[in-house]
Amino acid sequence: MKILVCITHVPDTTSKISFTDNNTKFDKTGVQFIIGPYDDYALARAVELKEASGGSITVLNVGEAETEPTIRKALAIGADDAIRVNAFPTDAYFVAKQIAKVAEEGEYDLILMGRESIDFNGGQVHSMVGELMGLPSVSPVMVLDVEGTTAKIQREIEGGKEYMELELPFVAGCQEPIAEWKIPNMRGIMSARTKPLNVVEPTGDESPVKSESFEMPPAKGDVKLIDPDNLDELVNLLKNDAKVL
Repeated sequence: MKILVCITHVPDTTSKISFTDNNTKFDKTGVQFIIGPYDDYALARAVELKEASGGSITVLNVGEAETEPTIRKALAIGADDAIRVNAFPTDAYFVAKQIAKVAEEGEYDLILMGRESIDFNGGQVHSMVGELMGLPSVSPVMVLDVEGTTAKIQREIEGGKEYMELELPFVAGCQEPIAEWKIPNMRGIMSARTKPLNVVEPTGDESPVKSESFEMPPAKGDVKLIDPDNLDELVNLLKNDAKVL
């Protein structure tokens, strides 16, 4: 089984975020980058499937040269080779086009990725890749087992869980508890240095999206303390101030 795992190169969740050039560019100064946490789950499950049934794992990232340390970490975790599409990931559609092109050329049996990245949190790429390739797309996948050419899936839906079976190939957006995150050991780290990392140029399609500016979320307001016996005031604040009721 040939598995393609698409990973993102995102700021660590503890990083302080700021912008430059009049809030038009993300400031990377001092920011630590990691594999997207949901992509980590997808990669971990791919490694488990490979260990159980054999096959190969290719990791794919759409990004510039600065993402290669992140890709090497994925190789250290257990991927066999990697592909980097040499382009800045401007938006979900552009990224999906690049993934679809690589996936079609590689004829993969299973395409895994996180349900969303933690920088833009769009949750759109997996469905776009499925549409572009004419394949089923399922998300968020919490359980994934493969028997021959049939996959058994459990996914989260509003109000409960859904169980389904479908034939390979398909696209899955993964989340916990599909697998436990894997930490690369020393042997994996050493072997990752010599595993193939192929750089390919992007398709000629231009991105249809352009970011005009970024802004930080508003600062949190002061905390209001309510007497535990004054439920009417609590309900009034939740309804009229917080607007959550």
